Amino acid sequence: MAKQYETVIGLEVHVELATKTKIFCGCSTAFGGAPNTHTCPVCTGMPGALPVLNKKVVELAVAVGLATNCRIHQYCKFDRKNYFYPDNPQNYQISQLYLPVCYEGGIEIETPSGKKTIGIHEIHMEEDAGKLIHDEWEDCSLVDYNRSGVPLIEIVSEPDMRSAEEVIAYLDKLRLIIQYLGASDCKLQEGSMRADVNLSVREAGSQILGTRTEMKNLNSFKAIARAIEGERARQIELLEEGKEVIQETRRWDDNKEYSYPMRSKEDAHDYRYFPDPDLVPVEISDVWLEEIRSRQPELRTEKLERYKKEFDIPDYDAEILTGSKRLADLFEETTALCHKPKKVSNWLMGETLRLLKEEAMEPEELHFSPEHLAKLILMTEEGVINQTVAKEVFEKIFLEDINPETYVEENGLKTVNDEGELRKIIERVIGDNPQSVSDYKRGKAKALGFLVGQTMKAMKGKADPGMVNRLLKELLS
Repeated sequence: MAKQYETVIGLEVHVELATKTKIFCGCSTAFGGAPNTHTCPVCTGMPGALPVLNKKVVELAVAVGLATNCRIHQYCKFDRKNYFYPDNPQNYQISQLYLPVCYEGGIEIETPSGKKTIGIHEIHMEEDAGKLIHDEWEDCSLVDYNRSGVPLIEIVSEPDMRSAEEVIAYLDKLRLIIQYLGASDCKLQEGSMRADVNLSVREAGSQILGTRTEMKNLNSFKAIARAIEGERARQIELLEEGKEVIQETRRWDDNKEYSYPMRSKEDAHDYRYFPDPDLVPVEISDVWLEEIRSRQPELRTEKLERYKKEFDIPDYDAEILTGSKRLADLFEETTALCHKPKKVSNWLMGETLRLLKEEAMEPEELHFSPEHLAKLILMTEEGVINQTVAKEVFEKIFLEDINPETYVEENGLKTVNDEGELRKIIERVIGDNPQSVSDYKRGKAKALGFLVGQTMKAMKGKADPGMVNRLLKELLS
């Protein structure tokens, strides 16, 4: 009988915090600046340049710790992690080894077999390194230090995950918590959320952990899932052949769906950690801790429960809307203005999601205002415009955030409710389509739909379809 294997997975998730300036200097953290323009003597590691801790970094790290049920070290400090690499300007990284700011937490995920808690070993604050750009034409590597000193938190899980599905559920939950807190935008494609996967396999039923490898270079949930499946298969194959798994760091190539060894895995003693002599310890007073706690927003889980109770919308809609901080904000703000939660939900679930897909956009990129969507909903409800025109106007709101009242006025899109004028148009349509009139009188219901369509065309879509139907039936009888 073939051996059965169990996968054991732990994650190290690096999250860039949404501060305007870096962790130890005043340089900008904005993404996408020209190389080496967001730098100064501190973040480029110049001799004698002294770091000063950014208070906001501590507050955001503690907020994430509280939201993930961690205990907080109210006395913590920074350590130097020494390693030599071109993108590391000081030849050490300021991090936290001995007293991380948060520890012993955990979050609950949904799995096919029910709820499961994934433990969080610790969350520590650190600075990011620079970025190497490999120029294949010139056959050289260039260094951009813009990212050097950008504040990070590293969230280290316990090895509690057993499959790619559990890993994705954990990352998804973590990303939503952090986005709801406003601590980071968590864009994997821009590197503001990065996950390193520590993975080992062991015979099913065994309590002894196998030799683990760490995989880097994972910038999408799909790549993470493929990397886990690929590395699991590779390790099982080695064990089946009687070979050893080597503890090492591997780089995942998503195009080739294969991982390559980068370096043998270092242990803590290889980094020669020692307390950073340039930074004083951080003391988080009870008052400061309570202040951070009092600012914690409503997170996705509580919001979901509230939506189901407070708004008359289907559970499925509530799941989708709360699955994005931006959609949830738009829903609540628009509903507060027009007091029609079901209609707001319909516009967001229907036209908004359709256009997001068409434009290949993420919900977080939506930039139209709740005021304009609320106005559009009220104009439709009051019969100022019909549903067809409303969809056309919404597309302009989605793309350009136009004021619907002004746009409808300027483009003459108001619904024509003048019965006399409408009657004249319908009489003309009836006169121009004798065959359809004859079909209708012989009981063909589709003929009425055709005549309604012709009337709407003649009215350039601005008629009230209900009134058109009523007048047509009246005139045809």
